[in-house]
Amino acid sequence: MHVLPYWRLSGYYFFYFAFIGVFSPYFGLYLQSLSFSAWDIGLLMSQMQLMRLFGPYLWGALADRLAQRVAIVRLAALISLVGFSSFFFVRSFEAILLAMALLAFFWSAALPLVETVTFDHLREQSARYSRVRLWGSIGFIVAVLGTGALLDHLALPNLLWVILAALAGILACAALIPEAPPHPYTGDHPPVGEILRLPHVKALFASCFAMSAAHGALYVFYSIHLAGNGYSKSRVGGLWSLGVVAEIAVFLFMSPLMRRFGLRGILLASFAAAVLRFLMIGWGVGSLAVIVLAQLLHGMTFGAYHAASITAVNRWFPGRCQARGQALYSSLSFGAGGLLGGLMSGWMWDSAGAAATFALSAGFALLGLLLVAGWVRDDDPCAPRHGRQRADNPQ
Repeated sequence: MHVLPYWRLSGYYFFYFAFIGVFSPYFGLYLQSLSFSAWDIGLLMSQMQLMRLFGPYLWGALADRLAQRVAIVRLAALISLVGFSSFFFVRSFEAILLAMALLAFFWSAALPLVETVTFDHLREQSARYSRVRLWGSIGFIVAVLGTGALLDHLALPNLLWVILAALAGILACAALIPEAPPHPYTGDHPPVGEILRLPHVKALFASCFAMSAAHGALYVFYSIHLAGNGYSKSRVGGLWSLGVVAEIAVFLFMSPLMRRFGLRGILLASFAAAVLRFLMIGWGVGSLAVIVLAQLLHGMTFGAYHAASITAVNRWFPGRCQARGQALYSSLSFGAGGLLGGLMSGWMWDSAGAAATFALSAGFALLGLLLVAGWVRDDDPCAPRHGRQRADNPQ
C-alpha cells in the first residue's frame, strides 16, 4: 500500500510559499529603497513572470524525458539559493536584473514538478490535494506577518537575510521529498498539442492568463500602494495574511464545494470576485473596511480559482503529459499573464495612478469571466476524448 509522505510534501509547500510571503510583499519596497522608479521596479519584478513563461515547460519536458522530477527540484533549489546570494553584493539596475533572471529561471522549475509529484503520491485521492497545499498558505502567513513585524524595527536590507532563510528551507525540504512512480495508464496518449486544441482546454488556459494578468499590479504594487496611503508595514503584512487565511478556508472546503458547484460554477464565482476585488483595492484604499473585504476575496480569486484550475489540468493531461500540462499552466498563466500584468502596471502606475491601474486589473478579470462563461461547461470531459482512461480509475 502506498503511504502518502504528507509532512515532507507539506513542508516543501510551507517553505516555497514562505519565500513568496517574504519576497512578493516586501521586495518591491526594498527596490524602492534603492531609488528605482516604478517602471524599473515593475521590470525587475516581472523577471519572475518572464522566466515562468518558458522555464517551467523546459524543465517539465526534461523531467518527462528523464523521469527525474525530484532531482530537478533539488537542483533548482540549490541554484536558486546560490543565485539569490548575489543580491548581497549588487546594487546597479543591470546587475539586479541579471540576478533576478537567474533566480527566476531556476526557481520557476520547481513548483509544477512538485505539483505533479504530489498528485502521483495522492493517486486516486486527488481531493486531498488541498489539505497538502494549505501548508503553503500557512507558510505564507507566517512569513508575511513575521517579516512585516521585523521590518518595522529593522532596516529594509535585512529583508535579504529573511529571503535567504526561506530559500534554505526550500532546499532542505526538497532533499526530503521522495520520488513517486507515475500512475499506470493503458494505451497511447494524445500528444500535448492535440490536447491543447480542445476548446475547453484553450478556454481554461486563456482565462488563467487573464486572471494572472489581473493580479500583476497586486503582486508588484499592492504593498507600495498601501504604504503610500499611510499603512504601516505590520498592517501591510496583516492584510496580505488575511487574504491567505481566506485562501486556507477555501482549501479546507474545496472538495465539497467542487461537488456542489462544479468546475464552471467555481471559476465563474472566482472571476466575478476578482473584478470586484481590484476595483475595491484601486478606489477604496482610504477605507480599511473596504481593503479588508477585498483581501477576504483572495480566497476566491486565488484559492478557489487555483484549486479548480490545477485539478482540471491534472485530469486533462494524462500519463507522461502531466508534467508538461502543469508547466503549461504555470507558463501561460503565472508566466505570460503575470508578465503582461506586471509590465502594464509598471507602465501605468506613475502616469495614470493606482486607481486606473487596478481598474485595468478588473478588466483582465472580466475578460477571464467571459471566457469561462462562453466555453467552459460542467459537462466538459475530465480527460480528452480519446477513449483512453487511467488503469487505476476506470470510472
